[in-house]
Amino acid sequence: MSTRLNMHGTAIVLGATGILIAGASGAGKSALALSLISAARLRGLFAALVADDQVFVTAANGRLVAEAPPAIAGLIELRGTGLARLERCNQLDAACLDFAVYPLAPGAGERLPEAAATLALAPGLALPAINLSWPSPDPFSFLAAACPGLESGLVARPRLVEG
Repeated sequence: MSTRLNMHGTAIVLGATGILIAGASGAGKSALALSLISAARLRGLFAALVADDQVFVTAANGRLVAEAPPAIAGLIELRGTGLARLERCNQLDAACLDFAVYPLAPGAGERLPEAAATLALAPGLALPAINLSWPSPDPFSFLAAACPGLESGLVARPRLVEG
């Protein structure tokens, strides 16, 4: 893919893992990103925002790379409050993506969805994907259980057992 895709979503990095939070407007992508970043930092891990609301995604050297559009770099939406500019130490210009997260309202979705779900970005380009009940009291622990290595700051991907 030589062109950029402009995705509706939020991209973050937790430890060495790049995560694309995808979903409909109002699903809580920005709030989930802030919660995950805060939880990772409380555990002593590196955590930063790459982009909020819109994410440029390109393929480079066999990986998918997320970048913020320049006009919104460093900004995150606080729904019902407005836009906030994060301190430079809380943001990255670009990051490789390792998987996607779909925030789902509690009780929505299947109880045991397909273990090998993906987010298709373009023909032949996809990210492993996982659903996450949101809002929830501890989304970081949920992701750490589903993505071994995340809690240690390693590159992690969903590793779920077929139900």
